[in-house]
Amino acid sequence: MSDGETETKPFKFVTAGFDARFPNQNQTKHCWQNYVDYHKCITAKGEDFAPCRQFYHAYRSLCPGGWTARWDDQREAGNFPVNLNQ
Repeated sequence: MSDGETETKPFKFVTAGFDARFPNQNQTKHCWQNYVDYHKCITAKGEDFAPCRQFYHAYRSLCPGGWTARWDDQREAGNFPVNLNQ
């Protein structure tokens, strides 16, 4: 490559697949459920458990960053509305 040229690499979009529990366009509940499922999964199985990653990718693609930041703060403060230890 000559000076000033940049190499482009292919980019793969990763998003949540279809879930029959959430058939509507509004995916708010889908976002919430994947966030909760991810944190329950890593609490039960640990962060190295590969199947937990599907929930992580789903909530990261569906949820606005502000929501997840607020939920993370609530978890750290101990006032998250769901018991993640079950």
